[in-house]
Amino acid sequence: MQKLTSQELSRLTVEDFKKAPKTPIYVILDNVRSLNNIGSVFRTCDAFAIKKLLLCGITATPPHKDINRTALGATESVLWEHYPTTAHAIDSLKKEGVKIIAVEQVKDSISLETFSPAKDTEYALVFGNEVFGVEQEVVDMCDMVLEVPQEGTKHSLNIAVCAGVVLWDLYAKIKYHNK
Repeated sequence: MQKLTSQELSRLTVEDFKKAPKTPIYVILDNVRSLNNIGSVFRTCDAFAIKKLLLCGITATPPHKDINRTALGATESVLWEHYPTTAHAIDSLKKEGVKIIAVEQVKDSISLETFSPAKDTEYALVFGNEVFGVEQEVVDMCDMVLEVPQEGTKHSLNIAVCAGVVLWDLYAKIKYHNK
């Protein structure tokens, strides 16, 4: 096996990426504190061609050296916007007909592996604060809640890891199974 070079990977330029079709998913960060987590989510949004990243509340915004350190340039390719509160972001997306999904552990949540995205539907995934998760007020505004099944002794995943798992799952279901 031979590793591929950057040239062989044929990645899009930032300009071409911005014009390319996007996965019908928005990502909402609900008061995420860690700049490294924010940068990692930017990079994941770039990897899966996410439509837009919404940074809410205390979630920091680019430019910032600690976000850039993990984003590795994705702050330039991913469309993003800041909202004063997560509720404002959700209200804005609901007016556009976007289905809002919290990623959280709640009573009657839907396990990620059983969720099938509907064809021709846009979704917004809300990922919460590193300590408190998605605020209850925000959960109450959502159309549904997805939960990542876990078997270990900890009760949660790091937000950047969780975003990677959930975004890959939905990206794959939309791209490869929803045809």
